[in-house]
Amino acid sequence: MDLQVIQSKIYNIRGYKVMLDFDLAELYQVETKFLKRAVKRNIERFPEDFMLTLTEKEFANLRCQIGTSSWGGSRYKPFAFTQEGIAMLSGILRSEIAIQVNISIMRAFVAMRQMIVGYEELLKRIEELEESTDAQFSELYKALTQLLSKQVNDANRRPIGYISKE
Repeated sequence: MDLQVIQSKIYNIRGYKVMLDFDLAELYQVETKFLKRAVKRNIERFPEDFMLTLTEKEFANLRCQIGTSSWGGSRYKPFAFTQEGIAMLSGILRSEIAIQVNISIMRAFVAMRQMIVGYEELLKRIEELEESTDAQFSELYKALTQLLSKQVNDANRRPIGYISKE
């Protein structure tokens, strides 16, 4: 399973990285209604931090983002599963495809987490560079200011040297 395909189906909703029920159903190669039915039969396995039910506003915003038609597709608000919720799905969906897809999804979440850590380290390095260059530019500015003020004082002095009378 291609990690980029999975990562493109991960959304940020309410501060959670989630995947939607219809995307998971597509990956697991089952119908969305069967996935939802299995979840509802095992609802005690899915507390709020494992699975969210989207609000009308979130669902409308999501439709705009992913380009689903208001005429086609589900009329019901989708479930959004966090990484933990997706891991819990593996306990209720027992097909060989579900096992392989779950492994790929977990790898995609781990890869995204590693990218975030990499970006944080890069941001820290950029901030350190900004601080050091700010200090260097401050010193350069002081030196230029001193040179300019010296040049103004030199303009008032009488020139030294040979003056030809031509």
